[in-house]
Amino acid sequence: MSFAKAYSGMKSAAARALILGVCGLGLAGCDTLSSLNPFEKDTSYKPEIVSNLPAEEIYNDGLARVQKGDFDGAVTKFSSLDKQYPYTDWARKGLIMEAYANYEGGFYDEAITASRRYLQSYPNTTDAAYAQYIMASSYYDQIPDITRDQEKSERAILALQELVQRYPSSEYVADARKKIQVASDQLAGKELEVGRFYLQKRNYAGAINRFRQVVSRYQTTRHVEEALERLTEAYMAMGIVGEAQTAAAVLGHNFPDSPWYKDAHALLTRGGVEPREDSQSWISKAFRGVPQVGQRTG
Repeated sequence: MSFAKAYSGMKSAAARALILGVCGLGLAGCDTLSSLNPFEKDTSYKPEIVSNLPAEEIYNDGLARVQKGDFDGAVTKFSSLDKQYPYTDWARKGLIMEAYANYEGGFYDEAITASRRYLQSYPNTTDAAYAQYIMASSYYDQIPDITRDQEKSERAILALQELVQRYPSSEYVADARKKIQVASDQLAGKELEVGRFYLQKRNYAGAINRFRQVVSRYQTTRHVEEALERLTEAYMAMGIVGEAQTAAAVLGHNFPDSPWYKDAHALLTRGGVEPREDSQSWISKAFRGVPQVGQRTG
């Protein structure tokens, strides 16, 4: 017998011995491998079939969880309606309630997402205005103090304005208008804060740009009086007397009893001039047709 054939035979014998040795470790080992396959057992495998609960039952369960303050659980129930009963009225109702439950639970980003989905899927339904209101309120409730970034304030105003424009007869319009005023006041306060900082640093151009934002965009906020007085200060400091006179004149015309007007008038007097409005000034143009603070706009 050649060496090659003898070596080959030794390999085959060793392999057989190894296989037998593995199974020889105990029948339990080989039986365990077989037991992993349920189809080799005597009993047949029967998959469990879970039937969907009625949509109304799921919806009512979600409502009950909302009443108990379990908003996370309510969201789970309402969102399941779209998965189990897609393209039905129950799915639509579940989506608007999912947005509401997220909002009440303080999950604002999720509420915004659900509201936006509703508006994209059901823009012409009776609850579309409510979805827009939830989305706007979710931004509004995240408005920070004026020392921080005001992106949420801006987003809130845009969403609230869209509600007023798209759904003018909605029951949510009155509250939306109030929230627009508050959010605008917040943005004006931020601009004023930065403007004052620039004014203290004698960066008059930077200060004027900030005060101009208040006068141009937020005339109906409580901050506009101070902004006009600060404009008077900044323009006088730069030697642009005509604009300073106009700022003071517009302030006196719209807010004659304001302490800010008294300060602006005194500042001009010390400079040897009086308030006088230039109708071609951007300040004068910004205030044409603008109601005074507190005046109803209809």
